[in-house]
Amino acid sequence: MASSVSKIQILALYKSLMRESQNFPNYNFRSYALRRVRDAFRESKFLTDAKAINKQIEFAKENLQMIKRQTIIGNMFKTDKLVIENLQ
Repeated sequence: MASSVSKIQILALYKSLMRESQNFPNYNFRSYALRRVRDAFRESKFLTDAKAINKQIEFAKENLQMIKRQTIIGNMFKTDKLVIENLQ
């Protein structure tokens, strides 16, 4: 990885995104966010260009802030749990 960002920082960003995605009160939003974060990191796994890596890191940081805002808004307007959530 030829970037100024270390693997530890990328892993910390990944964990933060996953942790924040778990906070969505709505099952559908939560599962979509978790799946999307996982898929995005898998797609970017083999990037070697420093500019592309830094661009993806900035995009992930922006998404982390967006997820934080959306979970706060989602908690303001809670709904009943879905049937599938009650089974777990």
